Amino acid sequence: MPYGFSEPSTAAPTRVPAPASRTPHGTAPTPPRLRARTADALRHAWPALAAYMAVRALGLLVFTVWAHRDHRGVRHLLMESWDCDWYLKIAQNGYADELGTRIDGNNLAFFPLYPLLVRAGDALAPWLPRGAAGLSVSVAASLLAAWGIFAVGDRLYGRRTGVVLAVLWGSLPVALVQWMGYTESLFTALCAWSLYAVLSGRWLWAGSLAALAGLTRPTGVAVAAAVSLTALLALRRPSATRPLRPLLGALVAPLGWLAYVGWVGLRLGRWDGYFAVQKLWRNEWDGGVATYRRMRDLFVTERPALFVAMVTVVLLGAVVLFVLSAGDRQPLPLLVFSGLLLVIVLGSSGVYFPRARFLLPGFPLLLPIAVALARARSHVLVTLLTTAALMSAVCGGHMLLGWHGPP
Repeated sequence: MPYGFSEPSTAAPTRVPAPASRTPHGTAPTPPRLRARTADALRHAWPALAAYMAVRALGLLVFTVWAHRDHRGVRHLLMESWDCDWYLKIAQNGYADELGTRIDGNNLAFFPLYPLLVRAGDALAPWLPRGAAGLSVSVAASLLAAWGIFAVGDRLYGRRTGVVLAVLWGSLPVALVQWMGYTESLFTALCAWSLYAVLSGRWLWAGSLAALAGLTRPTGVAVAAAVSLTALLALRRPSATRPLRPLLGALVAPLGWLAYVGWVGLRLGRWDGYFAVQKLWRNEWDGGVATYRRMRDLFVTERPALFVAMVTVVLLGAVVLFVLSAGDRQPLPLLVFSGLLLVIVLGSSGVYFPRARFLLPGFPLLLPIAVALARARSHVLVTLLTTAALMSAVCGGHMLLGWHGPP
């Protein structure tokens, strides 16, 4: 079977991680065998990837038609607007060397892996227009993310649920960001495959991918914690073999996040340099006080714009889905990752309206919906997923064209 495990029954989901597939002599698979396994896994995942691409192509088509009607530049909005421009400037000019006093003069809040990939793409294809390399990275990463999300759902609940889970991720209200010059697709891909590696007992892969996620977004600390905690708990099992691998995975997982935060501190000459940067951006963790006040004001004293109302619905829905996930007894690494992601996003005092985007990597929160939909009849399932895809397309168009702030 693909991925090196047997497909679990939908009636009794398998939650115990299986060990990584090995050769009879306990060595890693040879390259030809690895290529064959990858091809088998890709064939197994193709319905999820095809459905995901169809959903995102629909969203892009709706957005393109809408943008042309409004006489707006599609290329600029997808490749160069808002945070896209920050990453492009980092790729071209590097990071600031002092804290400064203005937000628009400080780019140290943005983590380095994505701009490094953009810079590499620009070097390989200098004839491409500005932002094309970044968009290419995002689109390619979105397919890897959809594949990893499918793999997690398939492992836990079967192939049908894995397909539904990937389609739901591509049908989120702000899913248009997945095909923009933003970091969400790359970060989600690294998180999904890191969590899959944990579930399948591949500790070094899990730790390495978590470390790369920690170089991509500040919320990389969530996946690092999920990997490290699960690996350390695995060491306590009486049946644990080769304890060095879980230990190494636990130690490697947070290194990416720690490395960048430490580097910013050294660059600014103060131990709390990164947190000073976040404070400059008015983005501090206050335990959710600012989020609560913002929601209260929206419902009590204001008439919120459509996009802001949608963000609020997404945030509240995410909390409900986490409760359902905990009640469904999801595997520990998924719960730790989703829970910490929610704590970081909801506990921040920063700008309110990008928070639906910040939750895009939290695909395990969609598992309760995916499991329920996978049990529905095919015509009901297709109708519901098509409706979700159409709503996502409309929300994406409104996000970039009807809303006058960053997504």
